[in-house]
Order: sequence, then structure tokens, then C-alpha cells
Amino acid sequence: MILRYLIEKEFRQLRRNAFLPRLILLFPCMIMLVFPWAATMEVDNLRITVIDNDRTPSSGRLVHRIEASQYFKLTGIPGTYEEGLEAVERDEADILLEIPRGFEKEQANGRQASALIAVNAVNGMKGALGNSYLTQILSSSASASVGSVRYWFNPHLDYKIFMVPALMTMILVLLCGFLPALNVVSEKETGTIEQINVTPVSRFTFTLAKLLPYWMIGFVVLNICILLAWLVYGLAPAGNLFTIYLAALVFILVVSGLGLVISNYSSTMQQAMFVMWFCMLVFILMSGLFTPIGSMPEWAQCVTYLNPLRYFMEIMRMVYLKGSGIADILFQLGVLSVFAAVLYGWAIKSYRKQQ
Repeated sequence: MILRYLIEKEFRQLRRNAFLPRLILLFPCMIMLVFPWAATMEVDNLRITVIDNDRTPSSGRLVHRIEASQYFKLTGIPGTYEEGLEAVERDEADILLEIPRGFEKEQANGRQASALIAVNAVNGMKGALGNSYLTQILSSSASASVGSVRYWFNPHLDYKIFMVPALMTMILVLLCGFLPALNVVSEKETGTIEQINVTPVSRFTFTLAKLLPYWMIGFVVLNICILLAWLVYGLAPAGNLFTIYLAALVFILVVSGLGLVISNYSSTMQQAMFVMWFCMLVFILMSGLFTPIGSMPEWAQCVTYLNPLRYFMEIMRMVYLKGSGIADILFQLGVLSVFAAVLYGWAIKSYRKQQ
């Protein structure tokens, strides 16, 4: 009975705040509609300048293939390499390709023809991807070719399909982590926590009453994200929705428990916000959201095992893209359950109830 009244109090406080209900609805919509288009590792419209010293049908076909590619925009065909470098220096070109004399002759004789690629590497990622795209076009223009290439789980190499499930994870972290972190601190600042301290409410009941509303909010937000992913991007989970809900049930408990732990140790809302933001920033950057974990240094890869966001992000991508079931995510689900038990117990213990 006491638990019911405490949960009712939490929802009444939420309704009295004119900003939070709008945030809960608008935040996932903005993230799902904007970030998949902005947070992409694909590079399009690279400006390229080609110096064709061979001027043969083979070199002409190569130039047309580059111009027809969705990744490149041909900005000029200067007569010399020096003129091409000037275009790069004037920021009129990102990549410079020089086709040497004898290019077609080398191909006709069965030898591998070579070409010079000069890349503006001020933006390292842009330069590396541009070089990779251009190298693939040059390789495919040779006499040898690959029979067929199959891309499993993402046949069209659409980066949004890879990002959308991970963004759902980030939304749950930000909402179900930040809101509990500010909850107890706000009661400390307003003085209502003193009224609760003199009641017979146990620490377990008080902590549970703080967590349950964010479980509900987390599932509402998750359903909004799943619906938007299907309506806007045509992306539906290849696996069972029940698997996602089960993993989300545990994961929301993890981030909400962390938020309550931070809130219990914080004296002001500003302090709780800074600590929570620091934790979230580390979690997001070391979760594999933007950079593969396998590309990190070995010490950083070891640190990621302590990051609960990593495991839920793996679950979302496995269920959404590969159709994995509960048996396939038992390891990740087990680790998240350990995190949930530790953080929930810590949240109960750190709540200093004074009577």
C-alpha cells in the first residue's frame, strides 16, 4: 500500500512539471529522426580532380566511372599535376588522381597498371575513406574481378541500419539515467526528503518507488523508438520483440540504479548532472556506438567490459540485425543482471534514511 502511494507521488510530480513530459516524448523523436542522418561514417560528394596523362579509351572509361560514382564529384581535369595541387590548396578538391602515360598499354599487356592518388588529409577519416573508395574503383577497372560479394545482415550497406538500434540504447541511457539522478537531489533541495525520512518507509521501498516509474517511462520511450524505426526507416527487428523487452527490463534497472546512486551521494542538482554527464560520456564513447571496440587499444577494450552500455548495444544489434534469440544473448543478459543487482543494492545502501 505504501509503495502504491509513493509511485502515485512520483507520477504527480512528473505531471506538475510542464517540461519533463514533453522532453520524454520529443527527445526520442528528435534523436531518431535526426541522428541517423547526421551520425554516419559514410562520406559522399568527395571533390576529385583527375590528371589524365594517358588520354586513351581505358583512362576515359575510368574517369567516367569515377564521375558516375555516388561518392565523387569531378571538379576538374587539369593538364598538370602542379595545377591539380593548386586546386587542393585552394580547397577546390579533396582528392587528386594522376593517370600516367601507358596506363592502357600496361593493362593490355596483362600487367597491373598504377596511378597516383594524392589526398587532402586535414580530415583524416574523410581522406582515408575517400582513398578507400577510389582504390576500389581502380581495382575493379583491372582485368581481374571478384565473382560476387555478399553482405550479411546489411545487404545494402546502409549505415542507418547499424546506427538506429544503437541510438535507441543511447536514448534509454540519457532519459532513464539522468532523470533518476536528478530526482532524489531535487527532493533534497526542496526539503521533501526530510518528510520522507521521518516516515516508516523502508529504504528498499523508497528506492523501488523511485525506480518503477522510470521502468515504465523507459518502455514507453522504447516503443516510440521501435515505431519510428519502422515507420521512417522501414527497420523492424529480425528477432523477437520479447527478447528486446526482456533485455530492456534489465538495462533500465542498471542505468536507473546508477542514477539513484549518483543522486544519493550528490548534494545539489548541478553536482548530480556533472557526475552523470561524465559517466554517460564515457559509457557512450566506449560502447562501440561510433567506433568499433576491436579498433580500440587493448587496455581500452578491457575497460569496455565494465561498461553496461556495451552489452545492451550488442543485444540490440544482434536482435535487430541478426535475429538473435535469448539463447544467443545469455552472456550479455547475465552481465547486465549482475550490474543491475550491484547497482540496485548500492542504491538502497547509499540512501541515508534518518529517523
